[in-house]
Amino acid sequence: MEHPPEPAPARWATLPTWLLTQTANHAHRLVSEGFAAADARGYHYRLLATLDEFGPASQATLGRRSGIHVSDIVATINELADHNLVDRTPDPTDRRRNVITLTTQGKRQLRRLEKQLAHSQEELLDPLSPAERDQLTALLSTLLNHHDRTTGAGDEPSHRT
Repeated sequence: MEHPPEPAPARWATLPTWLLTQTANHAHRLVSEGFAAADARGYHYRLLATLDEFGPASQATLGRRSGIHVSDIVATINELADHNLVDRTPDPTDRRRNVITLTTQGKRQLRRLEKQLAHSQEELLDPLSPAERDQLTALLSTLLNHHDRTTGAGDEPSHRT
């Protein structure tokens, strides 16, 4: 039997960093569970969405655009190719490279994942009104943009979903 979570010490229970971290943990769980229900992972969504938005690309370009580390991109492409969600063909201009293309099945899977993601967003933000959701998104974007600029993280793709 699960026990209810213990209350956090009052010292940190109202700290924005604590609140953001705990909320991010819930968000990650909801998104991961939603993608798992569609037999997918976050990297699958990111790669499929990147291909859908930018079109066919080399593995290296996909890694940069999607923020998926080079050590994970090949495995992710392999998983998607095994399910016929992407095609991998030699680049006609450089046979050493592969060009990755989104398949029709991949587009359908992306739509399923987007529905799951929308459901996860809805579940996470359920207690907020539409205006509060917009305000939260604007505030989080302001914080993220500020810290990306000050750290230079905005110059490279992020590992967030």
